[in-house]
Amino acid sequence: MYLSIVVPCMNEQDVIPTLVDRLAVAIEPWKQDAEIVLVDDGSSDGTWEAIQDACLHCPNLVGVRLSANRGHQVALTAGLEAAKGDRIMMLDADLQDPPELLSDMMRMMDNGYDVVYGRRIERQGETLFKRATAYGFYRFLNMMSDVPIPRDTGDFRLVNRKTLDAVLAMPERSRFIRGMFAWAGFRQIGIEYRRAPRTMGETKYPLRAMLRFAIDAMTSFSTKPLKLATRLSFASLGVSALMAIYVAYSLIIYQTAPGWASVVLAVSFFSGVQLLTLGILGEYIGRLYVEAKNRPLYFVSEELREATPVSIRKSA
Repeated sequence: MYLSIVVPCMNEQDVIPTLVDRLAVAIEPWKQDAEIVLVDDGSSDGTWEAIQDACLHCPNLVGVRLSANRGHQVALTAGLEAAKGDRIMMLDADLQDPPELLSDMMRMMDNGYDVVYGRRIERQGETLFKRATAYGFYRFLNMMSDVPIPRDTGDFRLVNRKTLDAVLAMPERSRFIRGMFAWAGFRQIGIEYRRAPRTMGETKYPLRAMLRFAIDAMTSFSTKPLKLATRLSFASLGVSALMAIYVAYSLIIYQTAPGWASVVLAVSFFSGVQLLTLGILGEYIGRLYVEAKNRPLYFVSEELREATPVSIRKSA
């Protein structure tokens, strides 16, 4: 059995040495049949140089450098496609998810599970806003999604080759990998852990990126936003009917024209509904446009295996 650990990295030059040391300890029981795949997602600092240096000292290390920044989910996909393992672990470079859980995950998979995912029971070092938005995101996502996605989970998980091949066969461009594993099915189980605070570097998910990620997640696994737009249209028709009755009643009983307040209210309400509906339609049409172009997800500019560069390749 061959083991792979896949880690996407973006501007993590300070973390790489500690990351590699901890991963090397985690794979010690499988050292002869294991690899660590670090993917540089178009970093603007010395991340790639740090990976090159680590490759010289760690024979289990594989370095993959993307030609440009493509985002966390695409970088993770690149690493998963490069991985050769029968079992594949994925985690973030910030070490908030403990690689030391690998042994426990491996034992759980030995019991017949295809996917062992980490479920956060505590998020140390994060602001109240981040915890509250994360809590709300997973619950709202499950409410809107056609596929049940485990709450309070990230991409931190161990999967077998059968499950990974099923997920990599999915052709979509806008990737929400934890949702794709949930959609794939197979036997899955969670393992609880406390997420540690980030010790070095800065988060790569500011508010704008989190919002984009949330929109991708909901539009990738649900048509409910489209149905919501339809319901809003019916609701707006209902409100307009009620307002028409109010105007007629005012004209007959009070013999007065409707005031400016009701006009402004009507215009604001219907304009808001129309813009929201157009926005939802735009998200789905934009997704169709991106899928129709069928561009490769990424290009690999360099790859290091045992400190030997490999020529450029691309992913469909």
